[in-house]
Amino acid sequence: MVTTRLETKLLAGGDERLTPFLIFSCTVAASGGLLFGYDLGISGGVTSTETFLKKFFPDVYIQMKEDSKISNYCKFDSQVLTLFTSSLYIAGFFSSLFASHVSKRFGHRSSMRAGGAFFVTGAAMGAAAINVQMLLLSRLLLGIGVGFTNQVWAIPLYLSEIAPASYRGAIMNFFDACVNVGILIASLINYCTQKIDGGWGWRLSLGLAGIPAFLFAAGSHFIPETPRGIIQRGGHLQQASLLLQKLRGTADIGNELNIIAAASDGGKNSTPVAFQSLIVRRKYRPHLAIAFALPIFRQMTGINLVTFYAPVMFRTIGFKESGSLLSTVVTRMTVIACNLVSIAAVDRIGRRFLFFLGGTQMFASQLMIGGLMAAEFGDHRMMSKAYANIILVFLCVYVAGFGLSWGPLPWLATEIFPAEVRSPAQSIAVAASLLFTALVAQSLLWMLCNMKWGIFVFFGGWVAVMSLFVFFFLPETKGIPLEHMGRVWGDHWYWKSFVEDDEQ
Repeated sequence: MVTTRLETKLLAGGDERLTPFLIFSCTVAASGGLLFGYDLGISGGVTSTETFLKKFFPDVYIQMKEDSKISNYCKFDSQVLTLFTSSLYIAGFFSSLFASHVSKRFGHRSSMRAGGAFFVTGAAMGAAAINVQMLLLSRLLLGIGVGFTNQVWAIPLYLSEIAPASYRGAIMNFFDACVNVGILIASLINYCTQKIDGGWGWRLSLGLAGIPAFLFAAGSHFIPETPRGIIQRGGHLQQASLLLQKLRGTADIGNELNIIAAASDGGKNSTPVAFQSLIVRRKYRPHLAIAFALPIFRQMTGINLVTFYAPVMFRTIGFKESGSLLSTVVTRMTVIACNLVSIAAVDRIGRRFLFFLGGTQMFASQLMIGGLMAAEFGDHRMMSKAYANIILVFLCVYVAGFGLSWGPLPWLATEIFPAEVRSPAQSIAVAASLLFTALVAQSLLWMLCNMKWGIFVFFGGWVAVMSLFVFFFLPETKGIPLEHMGRVWGDHWYWKSFVEDDEQ
């Protein structure tokens, strides 16, 4: 199994082991990221395909091909076209409000299965779409699948709860690598299907999402619930003990099991923390602040301009249809390579260093892209091929920094919550993230039209701001067990005033 060998090679070392059963369970769960990534990549590709635009968005097609008066920056500016992308996140937001109850009552695997079923249905409807309404409905169904699996519940929480402390960062980053592999696969499929005679290639692009969705839903039947999940829902301690022994490959799990049981019992015995009280209670302010900030900052890196609309953007600066799709493949392969570096490094050198390293790359490259576009690209003047290729190089530098830092690391926000509030806190945080992502996705092409090259300077400024936030307010969590995560807040120069002295 290629993934198993790769993970073993990258993560070897340390006292804790990666057993075959643990790697299998994490691989099946993280493969849900392929679905999320595929849907992200497909939307950007098909919205730059001429046959797709002709059928569903003829006004945009006319702007792109025939309107010589409109600015190059505004050729794809259409709120209906951006709704095709943002509708997925709108649906994900509303489904996330319900997903927490399903996950807490029936387990993370049930959320995975439900999400997989929505993915399959949405993919089939997208492939068969005959009008814009049907197309948007397919995206809403896919968004519900996102709400139940990748962004909100099953996968991030499942991986954080099942992973050993010394490998948790790498395993969580592996999920983001799967997301990017999904985007790469979608980009390759878009590149191939746009060459199909007859103009129906976009149907194949949308419909093929049903294959990994079916495999993911089926695979979720063969992985276990987490030991924490078993105890928190009233299961037998012996059942959790046997599962933990199988995951760790040793019978010497008494200390870890006792810590899990104590934290889970504390969560069950304390007064239930509803969503309102979670926000009001002072002791949880640091957890919510970081969990809200990281996913929202992730969107303000500007990565969605590349993820959602990379083919559109490449066509804007002068690439042809095939060239724009192929350029997307190049940038995505760069991200995946840096994801693998992050997987190997995050549990060795820590989260904060990678945030600073990636942030520096992103800030510098965005300023260079903005400067080049200001100098060489105008409202009615196309950029030369040489300068377009230089911009492609700087975009690769930018996405490399993202792949090291703000791409995978915000998923680690799941590790900061104590057991008694992990479910409602994660639901609130990711619901806000999904809503913010929808707003950003809906406004990006409008921003490109109105801000022009300044959009890259705008997002570069945000990267500088969020890097300062990490420096002052994000504690290092490398190698700390979930049940002991509270101590990082008690030792922090600012957050310690908010945290009750529970664990000291």
